[in-house]
Amino acid sequence: MVNKETARSDLMSGLTGALIVLPQGVAFATIAGMPPEYGLYAAMVPAVIGALFGSSWHLVSGPTTAISIAVFASVSPYAHAGTPEFISLVLTLTFLVGLFELLMGLAKLGALVNFISHTVVIGFTAGAAILIASSQIKHFFGIHIERGTAFYETIHQLFLQFNDINIYVTIVGALTLISGILVKKFVPKFPYMIAAMIIGSIAALIINQFAGGIDATHIVTVGALPSGLPPLSHPDLSIHSIQQVFFPALVVTMLALTEAVSISRAISVRSEQRIDGNQEFIGQGLSNMFGSFFSGYASSGSFNRSGVNYASGARTPLAAVFASFFLLLILLLVAPLAAYLPTAAMAGILFLVSWGLIDFHHMSSIMKTSRSETAILWVTLIGTLINLEKGIFFGIILSLITYLYRTSRPSITAFVPDTEEGSYHFIPADNMPECPQLKIARVNGSIFFGAVNHVQQHLQHFDEENPQAKHVLILSSGINFVDIAGAEMLTQEAKRRKKMGGGLYFYRVKEKVYQLFNKGHYIDDIGKENIFEAKMHPISNIYPKLDSEVCRTCKVRIFNACKVALPNGEALQ
Repeated sequence: MVNKETARSDLMSGLTGALIVLPQGVAFATIAGMPPEYGLYAAMVPAVIGALFGSSWHLVSGPTTAISIAVFASVSPYAHAGTPEFISLVLTLTFLVGLFELLMGLAKLGALVNFISHTVVIGFTAGAAILIASSQIKHFFGIHIERGTAFYETIHQLFLQFNDINIYVTIVGALTLISGILVKKFVPKFPYMIAAMIIGSIAALIINQFAGGIDATHIVTVGALPSGLPPLSHPDLSIHSIQQVFFPALVVTMLALTEAVSISRAISVRSEQRIDGNQEFIGQGLSNMFGSFFSGYASSGSFNRSGVNYASGARTPLAAVFASFFLLLILLLVAPLAAYLPTAAMAGILFLVSWGLIDFHHMSSIMKTSRSETAILWVTLIGTLINLEKGIFFGIILSLITYLYRTSRPSITAFVPDTEEGSYHFIPADNMPECPQLKIARVNGSIFFGAVNHVQQHLQHFDEENPQAKHVLILSSGINFVDIAGAEMLTQEAKRRKKMGGGLYFYRVKEKVYQLFNKGHYIDDIGKENIFEAKMHPISNIYPKLDSEVCRTCKVRIFNACKVALPNGEALQ
């Protein structure tokens, strides 16, 4: 609820957010291949719409690193960066992204982003960070490399043009980079990007003063930014333009929604707010659709701005609205100063941004703990370096294949009864003696068409392991789902074991699984008497069916019943 107290907190938070986005907006626009002011436009109207129509109190929409690099990769094959044609296609892309997000929200498809695993996001972000850094090599060293050049070719060109490196430009970039690192480390409360930009600009002025001017040093600047409200624009919705950016828009949509929902959920853990993923989709969709008519390129939830928004005391979505208003006022004051900002300084800033995007901690954890996740990480990262649009899909496909492989192989573990008197429980066998006639196994996982062969092979392997084990008891509390193929396989196994003179039994079957057995009449072949509920003693019901002659000479006697009498009721001698 909005009141004087929340409004005061939101005003202060909004001012902080505006100061944060000023250097970031210019940097992100550079990454996207857009004129610098478009990064600031993308932080105005989209932020307001996203805040008012989304579900999160603290999520702030605007330009982000990953979306900016995706925008550039999507549109650069069709037009030169910064040209009117490029800008027009970017606005078309932005409108389509917003439309897709809105439709997905209305269709309640918010769960789709769950298919993009954390490992894929980390790999993609690391790959995008490397691409950002490589795109700034020409500005940092003052060499000529065509925009849109592939990553490996950019590195190749750096070595080929090593002798042509402009020392003046490189000094400006290096001073910006070093000053940013030092300010971030020793004065963490001061905006390190602004400090680095100021130092880089002063360094360029001094070098130009003592080295013969711009004609001698070739230190290029960003140029003055236009001040004022974001100009009205209109996306090119011709069939030709839509065809060019349709598929890239789908990629950007999934990436943008993943960012927005992940960030809003991460902050909600601390704010204890419930997040509606579908409403977040709608808010993001409307923000991009409206943004495309106010010169804003594709935006998403910004982790930096959202984190700062929460940390600085924002109480309601009005904080994002105030931030956009303050950004407009600040832009009126500082727009002319961009004429003194060297592109080499921007390159240094973007090197810092790129380094910060690579999550070394989680990458190290993944590589130490899981081979399959490590493969997903590197496939996504390398795929992103080769083709940014397809890189994330390579990772998603591989992670889904890995998931399907895991689910198609549910764990099947041998268990034995707990020896405690009156206990209903079973414990892992762990090399403990087992009954030679009754195999007890716990299945953890779903028995669906993809897992049928794996489960069937295990059940048949019990025969090979011990031909006397004609009876099998499945501890079923870990089976969450059984489909038709799974039910038919279990029915066949029950019939097979009956012919062998044994049986297939189930203990603690979940209600959904039992309903499938019942409605599909599979229970007729399995036998209702062979399915035991939680508080029943399955062993006391199965034991009388065992072969008394085998039990007579058995030395194991792990059941309480077999310590008293044989299965046929005959007392032990």
